[in-house]
Amino acid sequence: MSVSTDLATSAPSTSTSTSTSRAPAASRRPPAADRVYAHVKQAVLDRRYEGGMLLTEGELAEAVGVSRTPVREALLRLEVEGLIRLYPKKGALVLPVSAQEITDVVETRLLVEQHAVRKSSDPVHAGLIARLEELLDEQRAHADAGDLTAFAVSDRCFHAEIVKSTGNEILTRLYDQLRDRQLRMGVAMMHAHPDRIAKSIAEHAEITETVRAGDAEAAAEAVRRHVTWVRHLVHGDVR
Repeated sequence: MSVSTDLATSAPSTSTSTSTSRAPAASRRPPAADRVYAHVKQAVLDRRYEGGMLLTEGELAEAVGVSRTPVREALLRLEVEGLIRLYPKKGALVLPVSAQEITDVVETRLLVEQHAVRKSSDPVHAGLIARLEELLDEQRAHADAGDLTAFAVSDRCFHAEIVKSTGNEILTRLYDQLRDRQLRMGVAMMHAHPDRIAKSIAEHAEITETVRAGDAEAAAEAVRRHVTWVRHLVHGDVR
């Protein structure tokens, strides 16, 4: 993103035409609706737009620098994804994470992740342990920096790597559909219970060690304890 003097002077028009032809591609921007969609979605996931907040088309149009038409298009996409609810002539309400949503996500994660960790532990998949250790180092660095959003992303990647290691593409795609919900819940819970950050790192380390040891059942149990902590918090049984 040293030619000899003779070569440089023999074909000046070639370099000029090349740079000209590349300029439009380099300056091309995503469509306006895509920019609004990305702006709102990221703000919801990292809690700059919190649950219960009402967003107006005018405010979003001004924030992104677009007209209201692409804002409406973006908000319709976000409503389908369950992040907001549209109210005609009022705006878009950022939906809070509900107890039922948390229960549903935990149940789905357990079904996928316990199967995945058993399969990745017997036998241990080459390269998985090194990748999990790399993500653990990332999480410690994000925790030290107090960057909860980055920590949540790395946390989610840790579990996704285990699912990916199964080699089952259908299972991996299914798990990917939980990504945004996981990130949003993770950031919200860590803001509410900052002590869970250190506990999560310790539990990830335990999962890594049981996988390294090739103990499929111990790994599945470690995953069960780790994933269900959110449900314990929802029901008031803080761990």
